[in-house]
Amino acid sequence: MKKKILIIDDDPQICKSLRKVLQAEGYEVVLAASGREGLDKFDPVHTDLVMLDINLPGEKGWDVFARITSINALLPIIIITGRQDQFEMAAAAGVGALIEKPMDMLFLLQTVAEMLVEPLDARIERLAGLNHYMRFSYPKSNGASQKTTPS
Repeated sequence: MKKKILIIDDDPQICKSLRKVLQAEGYEVVLAASGREGLDKFDPVHTDLVMLDINLPGEKGWDVFARITSINALLPIIIITGRQDQFEMAAAAGVGALIEKPMDMLFLLQTVAEMLVEPLDARIERLAGLNHYMRFSYPKSNGASQKTTPS
């Protein structure tokens, strides 16, 4: 069965690109252009991973993150953003990955694959603040992607 990824991003170009790349890798992709639409399309039983922009019209991305994690705290969520200085907030929230735009697609695909097989105990430890490992990627134009552990 295909893994189902919900992408919540208001940029139609990014959504189109992500859908194309992820479908080519065999994932089922659901798109939402706002926080409200993302919450409406979120299926707590059948959604395997969420990719969430934090600059959304209406309901903001961090609010959507809080609502989704209140329903399913163990769901892998990748924050995708053009906004800088989100690392500390993402790490404090227990986010599994933060990828800044423009995205490095190879890093993104690797991150998606890793997060879908991440052991539940590793997620629980990260959410409880016992494990601070978070995948992080600088914008592609910077030429540097990295995985990092906050101090």
